[in-house]
Amino acid sequence: MKIPRQEYTAEFKELAVKRVKDGLTAGAAAKELGLVEQTLRNWVKAAAAGTLNGAGAKVVTPEQMELSRLRAENVRLKRENEILKKATAYFARDTL
Repeated sequence: MKIPRQEYTAEFKELAVKRVKDGLTAGAAAKELGLVEQTLRNWVKAAAAGTLNGAGAKVVTPEQMELSRLRAENVRLKRENEILKKATAYFARDTL
């Protein structure tokens, strides 16, 4: 299963970068905001270069951002559920 690509609003990216610039580590800020640490590091680097929301950046509504996040979470939860089903079947077979 492919995880859908998440899209974030410009305001969200700026807020995340501001958290790092205010002294929070990239790892802590990423965890707090539900991001991958490398994504946040890329945003900080892009903000320093002045290209965080480069020309041609597509406008993403908060609803689209939330939908993207929920889709990714749904894929992750399905994957976790499959692992649990396989583990249950494996351990049930061992106890018989």
